[in-house]
Amino acid sequence: MPQDTPFTADPSEDFPGFPGVSAGLTAAETARIAASGLWAADGTVNAGAARLGQTLATALLDPAAENLLPAELAAHVEEVRGVARPAYHRIEAADGVRLSAFSLRQPAPGPHPLVVFPAGWTPFGWALFLWAYTVLARKGYHVLAYTPRGLGHAGLPSTSEGLVDVAGPHDVSDGSDVVDFAIDHFAPGVIGFMGESYGSGISQLVAAHDERVSAVVALSTWGNLATSLYDHGTRHVKAVETLVHLTGGPLEERFGEADRAILDDFANHRNLDAVVAWGRRRSPESYLSQTNEQGTPTFLSHTWHESLFPVNQVLTTFQGLRVPKRLNLWIGDHAAPEGAGLIGTRPGRADLPLAEAYAWLDHYLKGERNGVEDWDEVCNQVMFTYVTEPVLDPETGRPTGENRVVEPAVRESRAHWGRVTTGVETFALTGDGAGGADGALVTGGDTAPPEGVDWRRTFVAGVDTEATATDLPLMTTGQAEWAGNPKVYDTRKIDRRHAVAWTTGPLVAPDGEGAAGRRIRGVPRLRLTVRSTAASVGLVARLLDVAEDDTARIITHEPLNVHDLTPEQDTTVTWRLQAAAYDIPAGHRLMLVVDSEDPLYADASVTWTQTTVGSPADEPSFLELPLG
Repeated sequence: MPQDTPFTADPSEDFPGFPGVSAGLTAAETARIAASGLWAADGTVNAGAARLGQTLATALLDPAAENLLPAELAAHVEEVRGVARPAYHRIEAADGVRLSAFSLRQPAPGPHPLVVFPAGWTPFGWALFLWAYTVLARKGYHVLAYTPRGLGHAGLPSTSEGLVDVAGPHDVSDGSDVVDFAIDHFAPGVIGFMGESYGSGISQLVAAHDERVSAVVALSTWGNLATSLYDHGTRHVKAVETLVHLTGGPLEERFGEADRAILDDFANHRNLDAVVAWGRRRSPESYLSQTNEQGTPTFLSHTWHESLFPVNQVLTTFQGLRVPKRLNLWIGDHAAPEGAGLIGTRPGRADLPLAEAYAWLDHYLKGERNGVEDWDEVCNQVMFTYVTEPVLDPETGRPTGENRVVEPAVRESRAHWGRVTTGVETFALTGDGAGGADGALVTGGDTAPPEGVDWRRTFVAGVDTEATATDLPLMTTGQAEWAGNPKVYDTRKIDRRHAVAWTTGPLVAPDGEGAAGRRIRGVPRLRLTVRSTAASVGLVARLLDVAEDDTARIITHEPLNVHDLTPEQDTTVTWRLQAAAYDIPAGHRLMLVVDSEDPLYADASVTWTQTTVGSPADEPSFLELPLG
């Protein structure tokens, strides 16, 4: 039977407490946590965010611990305790593994709706998003958060037993066991699942397999784990390395033998068919028919520059849903938009990405007519259209070099994804300009013009250039984007010995009006003819928005590895870049850069071999730019 540890007057007997939460948080510290976001500079979870969640949990479970919080947060905790009863649990799964869980129970006569919140892929478990549970409790929900098996640090009460199952069958079964526990202990009227990252994928998978789940909110999620990690013949090695590192423990201690074998095959480019099959079994996309049959309303939130679970695979899954659905796409990278709203620190301040997620639950679990019923299916934030101001050093009053957002970026609502792209502009790629200058992108409407044929351009492969898609560690560049500080490229520093580039002239609005030279909306497509002096080649395509001073911001990118080439023989390849919503200002230029390397990916190039791209007359190279 599941084990319930109820809250008592002396929770120390039931709740082991979090080590290091004996010193209180100050208002200044919580303000710094709010400013720094979910991710630390080294790409790990912000230790301050973890400490905040752990301190909130301690204060909720022990009224004497309220002095650990600044006055505003202490008042918030007191209000939560007035409407919900906190408790710490161990929930026994079907195979005997005990899952750590935390609940906030509505004591008033019910039934009340319940939100189950599987924790994310971090060693801090359910404690990290404690703030979000308090918001839900104040809205009238029972909340039951739990740490998926295998995650946590030894000694933390938010640690679950077992080995990480990577959203496999044990995680799906565990989710249903948690639902059983919730029904026994809370008797909810209706049940929803909400999760961030790992918890979001588990939420979708449990809902697909358990008809008792009535709504899902999936934040920074995946639809197809296989294509998230391996697509276009390319292994997303840095994403996997980051995910393994974020578990907080050695691989051999976190994962079972079968999963370690899969990860080893992935790392060593072996048995990739088995790796793909493993990923598909862990993909909500594989269970769309079940989700559609049950009609589970599904809310997805994601980012354009997502480095762990690239956006196109979420789009494919979203388009396959035949249920009430919503997709929000935001500036930034994994968990950046939702991070502040999940970890908290700002009582009374609305956080838009989370506010809309809560509205979804309010509508489908509480029956509120709150406008959700009139929402379009898709809402896209247009990259970098926010208004910023310089951050000043409080001591000197001088700019620090960082910006803050003072006016949010433009958002565009569309009835469905098919309405996002309203037209396509095709650019031909020309050969070198005079003196070996970059080639040109020549617009031809919907056909490639004659200028784009019969040329070849060669670069030396296997050497990285300044055109990398993101800085390392992962998520740090995207978090800076969300905060108003997109990465700036100096296009003059992109080494043309190891890359080729094509650029338009200064763009003007197609209709002659407005500030946007082009409104990119959707999934770009690129075709090139390639040959190499080796039997394989890696290509990484990037689209850049280039200002008058030759500095640039990235719009989108995508790698492609081509194997089994016959040296010095042409092969034509076509691939889709990641989706984007981006306004190129009038007067700026569009640049396409292709090289062979990016730290995010395993490439197929052989160092110091020659890669040649060309545009033969019978298969001219082109870039298709989606407009809207």
